[in-house]
Amino acid sequence: PNFSVNVPQTLISLYSSEAKSEINLCADQVFDRMLLCGDMATKFASPVLMAKSTESSKRNKRRSIRMFKCRAAGADGGRATVGDDVFSVTTASKYEVDYLGQSTKGDLNLKLDPLHSFGNGQATLEGPIEEVARTEAQAAENLIRELGIQGPFSAQHSPRGIFCSRTLNLRSISAIGYDMDYTLMHYNVMAWEGRAYDYCMENLKNMGFPVDGLSFDPELVIRGLMIDKEKGNLVKADRFGYVKRAMHGTKMLSNKAVSDIYGRELVDLRNQSRWEFLNTFFSVSEALAYAQMVDRLDDGSISADLGILDYRGLYKAVAKALFRAHVEGQLKSEIMSKPELFVEPDPELPLALLDQKEAGKKLLLITNSDYHYTDKMMKHSFNKFLPNDMDWRDLFDMVIVSARKPEFFQMSHPLYEVVTGEGLMRPCFKAETGGLYSGGSAQMVESSLNVHGDEILYVGDHIYTDVSVSKVHLRWRTALICRELEEEYMALIGSRGHREELIELINQKEVVGDLFNQLRLALQRRSKGRPAQTLAATNLADQELTETMQKLLIVMQRLDDKIGLMLESDGELFNKRWGFLSRAGLWDKSHLMRQIEKYADIYTSRVSNFLNYTPFMYFRSQEQSLAHDSPLPNAAVEIPDAALEN
Repeated sequence: PNFSVNVPQTLISLYSSEAKSEINLCADQVFDRMLLCGDMATKFASPVLMAKSTESSKRNKRRSIRMFKCRAAGADGGRATVGDDVFSVTTASKYEVDYLGQSTKGDLNLKLDPLHSFGNGQATLEGPIEEVARTEAQAAENLIRELGIQGPFSAQHSPRGIFCSRTLNLRSISAIGYDMDYTLMHYNVMAWEGRAYDYCMENLKNMGFPVDGLSFDPELVIRGLMIDKEKGNLVKADRFGYVKRAMHGTKMLSNKAVSDIYGRELVDLRNQSRWEFLNTFFSVSEALAYAQMVDRLDDGSISADLGILDYRGLYKAVAKALFRAHVEGQLKSEIMSKPELFVEPDPELPLALLDQKEAGKKLLLITNSDYHYTDKMMKHSFNKFLPNDMDWRDLFDMVIVSARKPEFFQMSHPLYEVVTGEGLMRPCFKAETGGLYSGGSAQMVESSLNVHGDEILYVGDHIYTDVSVSKVHLRWRTALICRELEEEYMALIGSRGHREELIELINQKEVVGDLFNQLRLALQRRSKGRPAQTLAATNLADQELTETMQKLLIVMQRLDDKIGLMLESDGELFNKRWGFLSRAGLWDKSHLMRQIEKYADIYTSRVSNFLNYTPFMYFRSQEQSLAHDSPLPNAAVEIPDAALEN
């Protein structure tokens, strides 16, 4: 019998009324799942595209729509709606794992078996799978392009891509939890953190600290730095913990000073009494105020009436001043009164969540902010972008405010239900779907929704509070939001020529240096009365040997000068002091990037980037390069016989 497939309204609007009349709409999401979900795209695209190859451009578009009326083997030629009769969803009780070890729960399966051909016998899926797959993949790319849909591979290679550290089958995710601040809601950093800085400085002034003449400068610090509370420094470390750049107060330290101070030690974030990791934008105002106060402490401007202060005690004072700015409520009250001055709305973000909800995902909001602030800010950021007079609460199956993360993921706190619009609460012992709560724990969420562990994806902006703790303690899947990725992505592209030139100079130095080292060894052996490495090197004249070495040494020294200057400027398109967010040095990853890879399954710049992907996306991590990977895979490699025997 014939069967038809649902077509989203956004696609229907692209075509003529004649084409629209040929579409029989049915159950929501079926087209999305059939066309865009994994290998289903390849099963349905090819027959139509093969038929389209002989048609004009106009008829191509019409046939792109007619492909939704596939004809399967049947007896009566009647018409049946696509749905449960054709597809089945792998359930939680039946799902297994695929060849990458990912759960196949949520995948679509065909009930019609065998199903070999479509249309009037013009297309077939028979034959060697390698040939079929090649044809179908090309056909799928063509159809995606004709429909004007951005494919996931093109989306990935953009500032707003979603990048995968650990393979994740989004179809197997039953619930998606979201943090609010700097996740579902992005603040204007100059406005929000600038006001936080102002309140902090006002509190410091009231405590007796000299703050006159100081101002907010967000370029002074970036996310991913560490505060060394023992030495009054801000440092940037590589993935192994070696310090690569450092700033004492607001003054950058030379490479020699960095080596002298940190040459024999590594950054260890487990030592919380010494190191403070700048996890999020909220750390900007704190780190900036601390660096400026270190300058005042060093120049003797801080009064002795405040007692004997070292760098560690100074950090405690700054942290206390900023904490008061948040707790006393003045800052949030100001933001709530004029949210348009502090919040950068994203019209696409509510629609991304709507796609996920309609795809069957249970959506959660888990935030440390209180109810009044959450309700005010979410209404401002979401309601005007939602269809059919929806309220932001309608998106979420459960909302938890004042969650007290990271403890929320580690232990249980009393649970209260918010029962009135004024925020009045009453104790309760079990969370229900659709509820609004304060406190509680992640274990309560799992129990209430009957979803556990890797069935839940949690999305947040804080490496530790959101991502690391939920991953380590609950094995939830995780996504990190890092808005700076967009700027960094463009800076990396803009720096491509600079880095290519730098790498070329380094490669040239390696070649010159290798010759210099070989000649040095030949000179060393000659001085001991022994032959050099080869007969030709042994017979090399003394004057030629020394003159060649002198020339090579001059070239290397000049290259060092040039390379050193270029390395210092590498990354300045992102930040002139600290370079790129994700890199520490030319090739190595930063400590922040190591944390992201370790704890975040996927990471991206904003939640609305999910719109460039379907709620059924299979995120596959890239192959990880190894030091012993061959850079010339096509080159002939001579393998010793002994190795082959082993």
